[in-house]
Amino acid sequence: MKTRLTNKDGEVRELTDRDVEQMKPMSGVLPANLQRTIGQRGRQQTPTKVKTSIRLSPEVIEHFKAQGDGWQRRIDQALKAYIQEHGRS
Repeated sequence: MKTRLTNKDGEVRELTDRDVEQMKPMSGVLPANLQRTIGQRGRQQTPTKVKTSIRLSPEVIEHFKAQGDGWQRRIDQALKAYIQEHGRS
């Protein structure tokens, strides 16, 4: 007997070990173009950004994080605006 994965409100319940055991492998469910390994990124629509490490003041991080998800993107946008306003050296 199959147990529903959602309740009457449509909320997904926590999966049990039995649920996981009964799952089909990805190769049997998804078309080949949608299958990829964990950690593998799909083809990028825009140029890939450069991964870097930067030290910022706690106030800067708190300000951008307080606005929610996407805080790193907003820092990137703020730095791009600075470059446009002040020109490139």
